[in-house]
Amino acid sequence: MKIVTDCAADMPAEELEKLGIVQAPLFIQFPEGEVNSADITADEFYNRLEAMRPAIPTTAMPSTGLFAELYRKAAEKGKDILSIHISSGLSGTINAARDGGEQVKTEANVSYWDTLTLSGGERFQVMAAALADKAGWAMNAIQERLVAIREKTEVIYTLDTLEYLARGGRIGRVKALAGALLSLKPVIRVDTDGKYSTVSTGRTLGKSMTAITEHLHGKYGNTPLWVTILHGRFAEKAEALSREIQEKLNIAKLEVMRISPVLGVHTGPGIVGAAVVPMELMGDLAK
Repeated sequence: MKIVTDCAADMPAEELEKLGIVQAPLFIQFPEGEVNSADITADEFYNRLEAMRPAIPTTAMPSTGLFAELYRKAAEKGKDILSIHISSGLSGTINAARDGGEQVKTEANVSYWDTLTLSGGERFQVMAAALADKAGWAMNAIQERLVAIREKTEVIYTLDTLEYLARGGRIGRVKALAGALLSLKPVIRVDTDGKYSTVSTGRTLGKSMTAITEHLHGKYGNTPLWVTILHGRFAEKAEALSREIQEKLNIAKLEVMRISPVLGVHTGPGIVGAAVVPMELMGDLAK
């Protein structure tokens, strides 16, 4: 089987190559032209983002034709395809994938999976599918595991400013807390419907990071966890959140990663948070 995903999964290039995953690009549209999100480093992107304030770039999902071509190439190798994507509550990418699959339905056998999340949470599901396939799991077994991971994964973060979410029109339910909230530091999570919701707000990033840790402890207790700390250009805050989480949660694996530029369009550089999954759902695969 061939796994197809999108770059909102925040998977490093070496990981994609090792697992044989095909990544559909998402695009960043600057005034001077469109850039494939995979072709610009995080620091290059944030430099350009900050230089063009108060304007911000926009993003564009892959076209149906691009998906059709990806599926056609995979099908030429005689493989079934599982296409795993960013939450339908946050992007139309999976709809474009389905439409692309319709164009090649006589050539390719494509199944689609809505992760109902993004970033590190999406990555957990993509990794699990690829590793389970390599281990010889049947499609129904893979999808059962993806359901469990989707239900038990938490993606939660705080922002230095809501400026980018507001300008990009991505606040959703957070919008109700606009105005005075713009001077605060919200704690935002991806809810079960695959959309953003607000957990709490703090007057400092430190208090909001503590709220993240407390929320995670309330959800997972002493369960052994795989935690991916995620940030834009906020390495110091990522290190601080890592320390706090390690002190209060049962960490089986912890890593620190950067979010992709295409997600950074909507958050700005001042984002720090975590994607968390119980280790029991990944440990038998990621050995």
